[in-house]
Amino acid sequence: MTTYGVARTLIYIVSRLLWRVRAYGRENVPLHGPLIIASNHRSNLDPPILGAYCPRRISYMAKSELFAIPVLGAMITSFGAYPVDRHGSATAAIKRSVAVLRAGGCIGIFPEGGRNLDGTREAREGVALLASLAGVPVVPAALVGTARSRQFAQMKVAYGKPMRLPAGRKATREDLAKFTDEVMGAIAALAENIGGNT
Repeated sequence: MTTYGVARTLIYIVSRLLWRVRAYGRENVPLHGPLIIASNHRSNLDPPILGAYCPRRISYMAKSELFAIPVLGAMITSFGAYPVDRHGSATAAIKRSVAVLRAGGCIGIFPEGGRNLDGTREAREGVALLASLAGVPVVPAALVGTARSRQFAQMKVAYGKPMRLPAGRKATREDLAKFTDEVMGAIAALAENIGGNT
């Protein structure tokens, strides 16, 4: 079993014991082909929980500073993470993400750009841009309860049906904005359906 597989199994077991995690809509995640999974983000536990219950391996962007930390850098690299310079140009991160997608990979992205602790941070259009550049579907996902992990509240994760930008033409700025709103709306609806909010 790979390092990723071992970590995923351990996270699955521990999260089921501590937080009684329940997953919904796993059948909505395509098992093959390039894919973006877009989720709300309220806790540092979101990436491992999202990945542990997804039926396929997810790669994440991570801030470049983490890769310089001994042991941690090697660990997150083995988990499929790749560095992003948050203070530099976004071009390199976009190119790396498109390369992962064109190779058939699955990328996990949090459209709000970071933890949205109070629910007021607005989504960015990065998910829509990547979906347009790579021509791939986006699966919306919602996490509920991860912000209350210290109270051992039950956590839930839901995966929605794949969404796509209009085909046959280059996406306009308006297309990207509309698609971002649609993805965020789907995430909010999923969260509501499993008894919480984003």
